[in-house]
Amino acid sequence: MPDLFDTAARRLREAYANDTILPLRETLQPTDVEAAYAIQEINTRFWQESGRRIVGRKVGLTSTAVQKQLGVDRPDFGVLFEDMQLSDGGLLARDRVIQPKAEAEVALLLAGDLDKIEATPEDVAAATRGAFVAIEIVDSRIQDWKITFADTVADNGSSAFFVLGKEEHPLDGLDLLNCKMQLTVNGELASSGTGAACLGHPLNAAAWLARTLAARGEPLRAGDLILTGALGPMVALTPGADVTASVEGLGTVNFTFDGENA
Repeated sequence: MPDLFDTAARRLREAYANDTILPLRETLQPTDVEAAYAIQEINTRFWQESGRRIVGRKVGLTSTAVQKQLGVDRPDFGVLFEDMQLSDGGLLARDRVIQPKAEAEVALLLAGDLDKIEATPEDVAAATRGAFVAIEIVDSRIQDWKITFADTVADNGSSAFFVLGKEEHPLDGLDLLNCKMQLTVNGELASSGTGAACLGHPLNAAAWLARTLAARGEPLRAGDLILTGALGPMVALTPGADVTASVEGLGTVNFTFDGENA
């Protein structure tokens, strides 16, 4: 089985520079959580040894509708590397992604460790330095996004890039439950939602992540960034798309999906 995991991990890595691959059916059952994270971990170690630096984690599948679609009852997580961050107002070149989609999120920056297996949303709030509006650009190395839960986990949570707003906001005074989100593409509304769409509250998603990573012996630490999950539907990107997300209390963030290659 380890050989199969290594092969699946290598196929996913190679797809970044080539093209999509078929779903990993010969290696993974659709809900095989442990095997999927084992493949993700192989690639995480590979990339760390190649010089990439981890700056945090992302939470995915925070929508109950999407969970039902994939036949699971839990979120998932992926690793955020430093080189995945785009600057606010920056460009994403066409050849850096395969089949990208964008979603608006709340990001949290930690000032303290979260190493309790029973971590609560209140623990997350106490450990948080500030919040940002964020856009996550998700991508899949799996052909036509025909993913199962195991596929997306193995593929680092179908991650690609992220953009943070320039302004950091303290949690005090923020209403992350009812805050309204709007995501526009070329000035047209493409997605909307509220904080409640993210596991009932973005802090719920972050607490799930903290508990999960602590149980795995990989707790969140001060300085880590958390992308807590989408506040509304994902939007497929086409070259030339100018994408702006706004979240009440957190401001706006923007990037352009450039039609040119890097």
